[in-house]
Amino acid sequence: MSQVPQEQLLLGGFKMKQFIFSLLVLCDVASPVLHSLKYFYTASSGVPNFPEFVAVGMVDELQIVHYDSNTQRTQPKQDWMDKVTTDDPQYWEKQTGGLMNVQQVFKVNIETLKKRFNQTGDRHIAQKMYGCEWDDETGAIDGYEQYGYDGEDFIVFDLKMMSWIALSQEAFITKLRLDRDKADLEYRKYYFTELCIMWLKKYLKYGKETLQRTVPPSVSLLQKSPSSPVACHATGFYPDRVMVFWTRDGEELHEEVEHGELLPNPDGTFQISAELSLASVRPEDWGRYACKLQLHGLRDDIITPLESGRIRSNRAKASSVGVAVGVVAAVVVVMVLVAAGVALYKKKNEREKCLPPGSDNSSELSEKLNPPPDVSVEN
Repeated sequence: MSQVPQEQLLLGGFKMKQFIFSLLVLCDVASPVLHSLKYFYTASSGVPNFPEFVAVGMVDELQIVHYDSNTQRTQPKQDWMDKVTTDDPQYWEKQTGGLMNVQQVFKVNIETLKKRFNQTGDRHIAQKMYGCEWDDETGAIDGYEQYGYDGEDFIVFDLKMMSWIALSQEAFITKLRLDRDKADLEYRKYYFTELCIMWLKKYLKYGKETLQRTVPPSVSLLQKSPSSPVACHATGFYPDRVMVFWTRDGEELHEEVEHGELLPNPDGTFQISAELSLASVRPEDWGRYACKLQLHGLRDDIITPLESGRIRSNRAKASSVGVAVGVVAAVVVVMVLVAAGVALYKKKNEREKCLPPGSDNSSELSEKLNPPPDVSVEN
């Protein structure tokens, strides 16, 4: 088989084109108290100027830890993560040791999968995403683990069914082997329903001031040309639990509206937009329309009426707007590459694809480092 292009390796996993800009809409906005802890592993082979292995941890879509094969160190990405050593003074050393072991298993997995897929090229990528979610209002919990190879889905763990689902023909042999290990299946259930949730609650406590803050947005109406849709653009808000929609006479619109994806800002806040098509809107009816934003933590909705005086035209400031959009796009791409796998995640409910990375068999490490036991690909 032919080699996978570098762009696909870095940006193509787990249906990347559909997902890259929806990265941070992972929490269901209808559930404003849903917290998440997620980890992303990416291993590469033959990709120039890119680490062979990168691991990223996130709480409520905020990056908290980073490891890569170049530095061979696990480092905090938030100041408040230093509090973790209060409970476990060896936390960072254990994280590094565990991830160095996983790095080696990933390397072996890629070689095994190259044979399984009958590949001869050297440029390949293996990915893993796993984590848990907790609703602090209802107490509901969930967990997920999925793997991918060369931008295609491979295998996923179904927590409710307590079994693995092969998402490619080449993954079926791995599924059969994993489903036979009942002890391993039980441990995964224990990890996702207890250990992962325990660590999520700890991290939420450590980062309470950051993770539970509320920052109101700046809302603007933007339009490229008089015939273009009007975009209601909100930026600079936190948390990411937000809903933006257009209304007519106070009722939410659906057919004339196109919803944008939630995007990260470099300062840790977010931005989002919703476009209203003016094709069927008569000028005399503009007063009936408004953009409504609901943000978790804000008592009142933010309502912006559709008024010509409020609209900022991209045509009038094309160069500055273009630069701003370019900067946002560049920031998103950089964040994706640095996270090296964060953008390779898709909502667990869509059952995304996957590739099995490696394992550290120490149950003590598993409990203190909070990875579920990794599985290795075997012929």
